[in-house]
Amino acid sequence: MKSFWLVLCLSVMVWADAHIFIYHRFNDSRYPTTNTTLEELRKEFDYFKKNGYKVIPLEKLVNALHNKETIPDNWVVLTIDDNYKSFYEHGLALFKEYNYPFSMFVYVGATEQKYGDFMSWNQLKEIAKYGSLEFHSMNHPHMTELNDEALKKDFDEGLALFEKRLGIKPRYFSYPFGEFSPRVKNIATSYGFQAILNQTMGAVASFSDPLDLDRSALVGKSDLGGFLKYKALETTWFEPTFLGEDGKLTSLHVKAQTNATKGGIYISEHGYQEVSLSDGIFKAELNKILTKERTRVIVSVGNKISTKLLVKDKFSK
Repeated sequence: MKSFWLVLCLSVMVWADAHIFIYHRFNDSRYPTTNTTLEELRKEFDYFKKNGYKVIPLEKLVNALHNKETIPDNWVVLTIDDNYKSFYEHGLALFKEYNYPFSMFVYVGATEQKYGDFMSWNQLKEIAKYGSLEFHSMNHPHMTELNDEALKKDFDEGLALFEKRLGIKPRYFSYPFGEFSPRVKNIATSYGFQAILNQTMGAVASFSDPLDLDRSALVGKSDLGGFLKYKALETTWFEPTFLGEDGKLTSLHVKAQTNATKGGIYISEHGYQEVSLSDGIFKAELNKILTKERTRVIVSVGNKISTKLLVKDKFSK
């Protein structure tokens, strides 16, 4: 893993492409894997200010992508998944202090069922004065484990209740757990969202797909400066696009827009390897056995990266 980051850092710039970041909990030490302390949050916000980054609403970035406009290198977008009460009780005050906009992706069922760690509908309406409220599913399922009918039911029920309780129609959607497959994306896209956000590491450039936007997670003591050095690598992924039930990753075929003759491939559990490129083509026989339910695959050229989070989908062929 260390060798992968070392290679990526060999070619860096003062600026990179626009970046979307994701938070979950704030100042909630019970859940360290999803928590950001207020001390760390203030450090990150100060870093943006001191280094000339501009925190903008998600809407501004999405509109620029749809309008085929140039994406300024210093744009940053902040998002929060899961409408945890810790944002209302702790995080919101700091966002207001710095006047930073945000988009909150709402786990509808948690608020409707009044789960203890989640905001109420009235609290969500209050924070909507400072940021946008968007959709994050009805029941927060692992979507690749649902068949088409069950998946559509979650969207239908969640969107209807979201509009009923909040009086607004969400424009954007983020996948629960960041997990999706081509099948899940096709169904999500059918609901007419202007943008869909994943939870992979990367950046956003003018060629980025608004229906597959990369976000980097800021949890604990994150390497914010490192994340901001990444640029988006324009790619077409032929394979892999999801994990088979057998957990085998046999080969990789990705076409990148680059004249470089060297690149890299990183695979969770298996690390980094350098590869030779011809016409920007990453092609390798991998024959890897993957033991986890989700695997991150990254192709890179210098500090430009393209990432896929591969998830098993029992209903994809």
